[in-house]
Amino acid sequence: MPKQAEFPGFGTLLGETGRAWRYRLDQRLKPLGLSQAKWITLLKLSWAEDGMSQRELAERLGVENPTLARLLDRMAADGWIERRGSDTDRRIKMVHLRRKSCTLLQQINAVAMRLSAELLEGVPPEELRACMEVLHRIKEKAIGLDAPVEVSQLSSVGASAAIARGNVEKRIAKKHK
Repeated sequence: MPKQAEFPGFGTLLGETGRAWRYRLDQRLKPLGLSQAKWITLLKLSWAEDGMSQRELAERLGVENPTLARLLDRMAADGWIERRGSDTDRRIKMVHLRRKSCTLLQQINAVAMRLSAELLEGVPPEELRACMEVLHRIKEKAIGLDAPVEVSQLSSVGASAAIARGNVEKRIAKKHK
């Protein structure tokens, strides 16, 4: 098993790659009048068979429920989604795509497919398959971790990163005093 010291910056590179990809997609979707928050919400909802609870959608988007509620208010006003009470629990609000969203989702997917083709051009299929396999394993492992890590459990590399992060946070705090 590789040690973190053999691959410094892997997590950073992984995060930066995802951000860069989303940024480029966001730029290309702006002409459709979509912010990143809106198009990601539409995509997540499109993967649900019969709508999704507002709480589940917030979890999948990685946002707080009140933040999502404001976004959904705007999207409902624009006619993209609707909220309905749950058939099983009236305390739960279910979020559903409106018919108007179907055409927009097709446009989002077409733009995303073009960008994907551009970004992956020149990458041999076997390398891409291997990369995806590794990323799936890392994702599953990350999802499976549920306990917070204590400082005493950090490796020396992890501890150094945590200390460096703390130092950066202190410098930023001093600047803003």
